[in-house]
Amino acid sequence: MFEQAFAAANLPGAVGMIVDRDGVRFSEGHGVTDIASQNPVKVDTQFQIASMTKALVSLAAMQLVEAGKLDLDAPIGAVLPDLADPQVLTGFDGDGKPQLRPAARAITLRHLLTHTAGLGYFFIHPQVLQYFAAVGMPSPGSKASIRMPLMYDPGDSWEYSVATDWVGLAVEAATGCSLGEYMAQHVFAPLGMTRTGFYGALPEGAAQVHTRDESGVLKLQPMFLGGGEFEMGGGGLIGTAPDYARFVRAMLRGGELDGNRVLSAAGVAEMGRNQVAPLRAGYMGSAMPNLAQPYDTFPDQHTGWGLGFLINPETGPNGRSPGSLAWAGIFNSYYWIDPAAGLGGVMMSQLSPFGDPGALACFGALERMAYA
Repeated sequence: MFEQAFAAANLPGAVGMIVDRDGVRFSEGHGVTDIASQNPVKVDTQFQIASMTKALVSLAAMQLVEAGKLDLDAPIGAVLPDLADPQVLTGFDGDGKPQLRPAARAITLRHLLTHTAGLGYFFIHPQVLQYFAAVGMPSPGSKASIRMPLMYDPGDSWEYSVATDWVGLAVEAATGCSLGEYMAQHVFAPLGMTRTGFYGALPEGAAQVHTRDESGVLKLQPMFLGGGEFEMGGGGLIGTAPDYARFVRAMLRGGELDGNRVLSAAGVAEMGRNQVAPLRAGYMGSAMPNLAQPYDTFPDQHTGWGLGFLINPETGPNGRSPGSLAWAGIFNSYYWIDPAAGLGGVMMSQLSPFGDPGALACFGALERMAYA
């Protein structure tokens, strides 16, 4: 099923894995790392996992909450001075100058982890793009690229955003070390994620990003999310499907894998609890459809959000149970974690723009296999 779905998807390469609490049920790689070299994709090929980074950084933040070094509901401005005096964008004057007002309440770590802080993304929200056009477009990967006014008061709405980049900076502020150093010691090492980390350049042999031309022919599109001014907690990691599958298994096991505990069972349960009701989470619009198309995993469900994950309240069309956790990376990588069934899966590919129908069909086939 997966091989047939991959062939129909017209992807350069992909890895699919299905796991349960006890181990790996399925793992398979197809295609090539790039169309120039024609090097075959292996199960342990490295990929830019992009926004799949967010769940791992959210786990790191929750470790620090449990250690008493961060607080979910205290004003985060005490840890991150850049967020101490948030301003809400109300519009633009006749000259295009942004109009701002003070936010009604402080931003908290819980707001950041649930994407309810009021922040946005330039490629999703036209008003953020307009704001940067007015004040000057920041360099990609710079801290200036995540400094922006809020689109609404904290807690009032759900919008996908740079919030997890700020979570990563909060981890650094609370620990005194870089995000990568902290995660290497406290997340990757105990989980056995030996080939995941922040890199200054794309590692040799890693899968490369592709696009398709109008006739559907694949072509290389050099894109690299790392190597900037800071280690991006929202999307800077490079890793492998087997590494990410170990994280999925740890979440299925309540925060423990191979005798190493990375979070308490209560902490894992809190991460998987819908934090945003009655708001609906999960829909992303697009200000740059050539980078990310409008996307909604479950358009017919009132989806929620935990501390780092999308949550479906009803059974998914491909079999996942209510209360499952999921999200994705911008280069068409996807995962899900189903605590009720004790199953999860990971699919990694490197194709732009996000939300590609072929990639989604391939991921859907992987999920159906898990529940068959």
